[in-house]
Amino acid sequence: MAENSVNIDPAEQQKFDSIAASWWDPDGESRPLHDLNPARLAYIAERVRLKEADVVDVGCGGGILSESMAALGAKVTGIDVASRALSVAKLHLHESGLKVDYQQSTAESWAEKFPASTQIVTCMEMLEHVPDPASVVASCAGMLKEGGHLFLSTLNRNAASFAIAILGGEHIARVVPKGTHQYDRFIKPSELCQWLRESGMKATEVTGIHYNPLERTARTGGHVHVNYIIHAIKEPLA
Repeated sequence: MAENSVNIDPAEQQKFDSIAASWWDPDGESRPLHDLNPARLAYIAERVRLKEADVVDVGCGGGILSESMAALGAKVTGIDVASRALSVAKLHLHESGLKVDYQQSTAESWAEKFPASTQIVTCMEMLEHVPDPASVVASCAGMLKEGGHLFLSTLNRNAASFAIAILGGEHIARVVPKGTHQYDRFIKPSELCQWLRESGMKATEVTGIHYNPLERTARTGGHVHVNYIIHAIKEPLA
């Protein structure tokens, strides 16, 4: 189901469609996603039971995290607006033998069609690529059942994140293509926590994600100066 939501940046959509063919190449333009995935998956799996759980992966791209959660027994629906990336994700299922339901949709449309319908929502490295990230957060909350879990990761907005993610990642180490990130779209943890509260969510943990592109390793914990991940729970209605 194709969407024409106002909360889509056509340039960002084109950007991710343009790298679709190399999405599953661990040494290609999506290399950081492959390197980050084990740490992100472990963080999620340590906090929720994925086996038999209903999960919606918002901004799933080519399906790296979606497939990893499905491999642990989750019933995963991956949604994205980038059609070519979704085509690659669907094709890769023939290679992996896993089952993921991929759909072309915005978060807003999915939440409207399927409110309070899932136990877990993940939204990784996607909020900094949309015009209205607060709307995505509210929509993720809207998909969740009471007591459901939301996992969000994004980039902090400060001098350190500019130096590491843009200058270092795009121009020096060149682990991601130039123009991947826009600094003014980076999000402070305080802003993200406020959007969560406004959406009926309670942030239970905010912690850093630390990526070493030379060693190709990632871990969670510690400071949140650059990449960070949030775990939030949908609070009961008053």
